[in-house]
Amino acid sequence: MAKKIIGNLKLRIPAGKATAGPPVGSTLGQWGLNMMDFINPFNAATKDLMGKDVIVHMQVFEDRTFNWKSLGQPVDDLIREKTGIKKGSGKPHAEKVGKITRAQLEEIAEIKKDQLNAIDLEGRVKIIAGSARSMGVEVEG
Repeated sequence: MAKKIIGNLKLRIPAGKATAGPPVGSTLGQWGLNMMDFINPFNAATKDLMGKDVIVHMQVFEDRTFNWKSLGQPVDDLIREKTGIKKGSGKPHAEKVGKITRAQLEEIAEIKKDQLNAIDLEGRVKIIAGSARSMGVEVEG
């Protein structure tokens, strides 16, 4: 029989730097989970992305066990990295803050291919381009 899920958590954590302090410790503590059962495997799994934020989805079960999956860097972080901007525009349709090429969109789409709801590369590129436009980044090509 499958375990009953009592919670679904989404966390944004610096890769390789999870600690028992906030935000990880306080969130896991609310659910009565053993923090070190998450922190050590997470830090080991994400040490190659050190210094970047990582999205983590976690399922908490009735018996206080859990499983988690790392989704890598968020799309907005990848767009900012490729374009060299610090943050998106406050008025994305009026004020443009940078430009991104089709090749850069394809690189991001390839990185995020397992997490995007698209059948092919063209669909993934359209999703990433939409995110870029909503940040005030002009899409070329």
